[in-house]
Amino acid sequence: MTQPPANVVPVCYRHPDKETYVRCTRCDRPICPNCMNEASVGFQCPECVREGARSQRPVQTMFGGGRSGVQGTVTITLIVINVLVFVASIISSGRADAIAGGGLGGLLGGSTPLHEWGALVTYPAGEYLDGPNAGLKVLLPGGMHDGEYYRIFTSMFLHYGILHLAMNMWALWVLGRPLEALLGRIRFLALYVVAGLGGSIAVYLFANPTSHTAGASGAIFGLFAALIVVLRKMRRSVAGIIPVLVLNLVITFSVPGISIAGHLGGMVTGALVAAGLAYAPQKQRGLIQATAVASVVVVLAVLFAMHTSTLTPPVGYLPPPQ
Repeated sequence: MTQPPANVVPVCYRHPDKETYVRCTRCDRPICPNCMNEASVGFQCPECVREGARSQRPVQTMFGGGRSGVQGTVTITLIVINVLVFVASIISSGRADAIAGGGLGGLLGGSTPLHEWGALVTYPAGEYLDGPNAGLKVLLPGGMHDGEYYRIFTSMFLHYGILHLAMNMWALWVLGRPLEALLGRIRFLALYVVAGLGGSIAVYLFANPTSHTAGASGAIFGLFAALIVVLRKMRRSVAGIIPVLVLNLVITFSVPGISIAGHLGGMVTGALVAAGLAYAPQKQRGLIQATAVASVVVVLAVLFAMHTSTLTPPVGYLPPPQ
């Protein structure tokens, strides 16, 4: 590069009004403080920084995810969605008991019109009948048996009261950020959604078909299992997580009204998805991970289809009116 005369002070190639004696270590152009980008050695100009970013391979985690996951964007977005849905459920009812005063001795909130629309239930039950059918209940239209299959997904974002929401969102905040940082945004989102669907499918298969079930707990238990799988793959200790998971399982089995099927279904599904993500070999890792996740989804879809094809009204209930 042609050098200026010794008695001429160099000026920044982007800002001719600024004198400088600092040069880009890659292209040797003069750069002022506004144009300096610190490098491992010296400074680089903006053009060389952009060129380097284009030519360098993006940094990935050991599981193939992008480093953007450290920002926790997906975790925060999921929390915001759950909170907004909760606010919408309160607005839909217009009653204070949507926040608290419902189940578990008043700790949970009551049902709202939004719950009636989106919570997971197979056969919505009506009132007890009189006359020759005294003691029986009539099943109402709606629910999974009536083709409202969207409930498998919408139930994951509905919560009964502020305590239910707060507990699940705190767990999502604690578990979601490290998993998103390790797996990357897309893989973490797939883990959360599929684990939640696994919990919903388990409720559909094994829980009381006339009870309404909602909450992110299935996905949360999936994250518990996934974090254990991922940490074991990294040869890190899980001593701090196992006691918390065991405590949550004890609460699941001992406190009435908690969905055992949803929690266990989400936990098993989360473990399977995490194993596919964590133990995929580096060669063709993305394809193998996608295949593993898709395989879990296919199994869930088959279980869903098989159960749907054999639905029959529970004992003690009359078929819904036509």
